[in-house]
Amino acid sequence: MQYLLRNKIILTFLLSVSFSINSFSQLREVLNLEDHDQKLFHFGIHLGTNRSHYSFSHHPVFIQSDSVLTVESINSSGINLGWLVNMRLGEHFDFRTYPLNLVFSEKSFIYQLKYPNSQLGEESTMTKKLQGITLSFPVQIKFTSDRIKNLKVYMFAGAKYEYDFAANTGDKKTDNQIKLKKGDFGIEGGMGFHIYFPVFVLTPELKLGYGLRNIHARDASLKYSNVIDQIYSRALTLSLTIE
Repeated sequence: MQYLLRNKIILTFLLSVSFSINSFSQLREVLNLEDHDQKLFHFGIHLGTNRSHYSFSHHPVFIQSDSVLTVESINSSGINLGWLVNMRLGEHFDFRTYPLNLVFSEKSFIYQLKYPNSQLGEESTMTKKLQGITLSFPVQIKFTSDRIKNLKVYMFAGAKYEYDFAANTGDKKTDNQIKLKKGDFGIEGGMGFHIYFPVFVLTPELKLGYGLRNIHARDASLKYSNVIDQIYSRALTLSLTIE
């Protein structure tokens, strides 16, 4: 289901950008929504797709391990749904936040095992998936260019706090899974552009996110956890916002 929805988002994004460029070229002589940027507040609906993974370091136990040969984090896809609130600070600066911003993701670790336990259903290559349902609260400062007809480019940077409802740090049984902490914080930045239509503003955006907190709740008794030391989240998000 998530795979189909992700493909729809990507297709919608590509069609929207194509439609936007064509419409912009046709309407470049007409100035749409002239007073939009002069308003103190404006709001938007945010929809996106993300590619995320974990940046991690090996624990010294990994060198001594005679069972786990390699550990690798792989990129996985997910979706973002949010509500944007933008406050005007000046001619070129805005403050942005997302009071409601849900991120659905599924990150994975791949393990190469030297002695897989067939009784436990293990194979020489094991994939451990970690699903996330995250409530993200970012705060951002946005710098915008001058408006050129119906187009404006911007860059932004900020910080975020995230709470993962699916994190399993308190679980007693994890089937040799990896335990993750629920709370995380980090920084993010990116760029995008506003395309002004007669009744709305369409905003394609590209964003990079870096987690700064070690979210690994290492458990030495868990086979797939004890060989990993620190884990940090990383994400690349492509999104559309309609204001």
